[in-house]
Amino acid sequence: MRFEVGSGEWLMVGAWVLIWAVGVALVLTLLILAIRWFLRAERTGGAAPGSTPRGSDGAGPDPLEILRERYARGEIDDEEYERRRKTLSG
Repeated sequence: MRFEVGSGEWLMVGAWVLIWAVGVALVLTLLILAIRWFLRAERTGGAAPGSTPRGSDGAGPDPLEILRERYARGEIDDEEYERRRKTLSG
């Protein structure tokens, strides 16, 4: 296949090069985003970023937040919630 100036074939070759470049850039971008997401999930203890609040020392989940979640799910009643909240609040 011989390309001649002005034949229009160069335009098609240029279009294919552009399509491949965009495709490669898209794949690389998705790969970088996936790696960043996994690294962030690893730093937060295996959970998705922002899914579990950390305690004031950053070592683990906030106990009061866990208590609120248990109360919201109906695992504990009002009396148990208040008793444990007072204990955790000091």
